[in-house]
Amino acid sequence: MKLVPIEKRTGLTREEFIENYLKPSRPVVFTDLAKDWPAVQKWTFQWLRENHGNLDVPLVDNHIHDADKYFQIAKTMKFGDYLSLIEKGPTDLRIFLFDIFKKIPELADDIRFPTIMDGFLKSYKFVFFGGEGSITNLHYDMDCSNVFLTQFQTRKQLILFSPEESRRLYHHPFTVMSKVNPLDPDYEKFPALKGATGYETILYHGETIFIPSLWWHYIRYVDGGFSLALRANNSIFTAVKGGMNLVRHQFVDKSMTKLLGLDWQHWKERKAFENAQELLRKQA
Repeated sequence: MKLVPIEKRTGLTREEFIENYLKPSRPVVFTDLAKDWPAVQKWTFQWLRENHGNLDVPLVDNHIHDADKYFQIAKTMKFGDYLSLIEKGPTDLRIFLFDIFKKIPELADDIRFPTIMDGFLKSYKFVFFGGEGSITNLHYDMDCSNVFLTQFQTRKQLILFSPEESRRLYHHPFTVMSKVNPLDPDYEKFPALKGATGYETILYHGETIFIPSLWWHYIRYVDGGFSLALRANNSIFTAVKGGMNLVRHQFVDKSMTKLLGLDWQHWKERKAFENAQELLRKQA
């Protein structure tokens, strides 16, 4: 498996972004897309704790994508206590895909929707918090939006793969998930992974990564920290595909999981392996 550094750009214009990154579906890191946001200076651990520490927040753990615990909340905690927890060191408890703006509407005044492209979904603003070493497993976003992920305070490592690599990543059918770990690749179990090309970066405070629609991403918290994801849609095709993904998940995957339990999970694993083996045979 090959990992290529993701380009970092300062002063990228709307025209350059659309022609060189959005249209060809290429990731890029903006060093300055969020430079005018009040949140960049304001949202520190201390400020959030002092001003909003009494908020109850839902937490997930590493079982979030297990077949029998899909997206279940592991526990709730006071926001201030959780911030202190992730500042101290490693924990697998995360705030995942949380719309904090519904709980604290005034926080929306601290961010700005970019003008780098059209189609931002202003009702979908999500925060992600995690402790040092915690991970988000390899997946692509179910709604198929383009994602602009801005990091605050600390560092986060991201590894991305294009949609063309799906079979090499052992994509589980009827889901948006893969069980491959690109930081510790098991080539005996996943031999097709050897031929994959990924794109890697460390995201620092105030930087924003553009994750194109349908691109796979694996995320590791280098330090305890947090980020904000804004979403944009520039194509009716991706909007339709996102709707189809939701239907597959709600009416196929969840129903089969309820009906067959782990047998359904094992079938998906076998099918992912068969698809990868077929790719290797064609390339032999």
